[in-house]
Amino acid sequence: MPHRAYVIDQMISAKAIAARAEVLAREITAHFKGCDKLVVVGLLRGSFVFIADLVREIDLPVEVDFLEASSYGDAMHSSREVRILKDLRGEIAGRDVLVVEDIVDTGFTLHHVVNLLRSREPARLEVCALLDKPSRREVPIKATWTGFEIPDEFVVGYGIDFAQRNRNLPYIGKVRFTE
Repeated sequence: MPHRAYVIDQMISAKAIAARAEVLAREITAHFKGCDKLVVVGLLRGSFVFIADLVREIDLPVEVDFLEASSYGDAMHSSREVRILKDLRGEIAGRDVLVVEDIVDTGFTLHHVVNLLRSREPARLEVCALLDKPSRREVPIKATWTGFEIPDEFVVGYGIDFAQRNRNLPYIGKVRFTE
């Protein structure tokens, strides 16, 4: 994909993200209180920074596993075909599971992943998403916990990329094309 010229305008600061992650972690801790060990399933690649911050704030024993699903590739829009590129290493049957997603856009990826994981019969399965774009939803799915609801903007940073760039930004930024 040819690289178009763009600038990034800060949308959500690193400080705001950290504060929201603390609140979400407290709510998640309260919800799963008393569970033996919470299996936190991160959806790669965009959620890895959020997972790291979130699990450090969850006051429960946690196990972290990853699943990689893709419906975007290097594109800016979903292909609506969800492919599992990396599956979980561990079993989740009978266990409490928290799926952590970077952004819920059309809902296709999350819907597919949730159905896949529910078929493995976890005791409980909940979803925490850093960002939600409800205006783009094409599949009826909603995260149990959401960090921030955002408008229909193309965003990067805090683990979220554009063609494998900008994941390392400490904030969420809106991409603005200059061409």
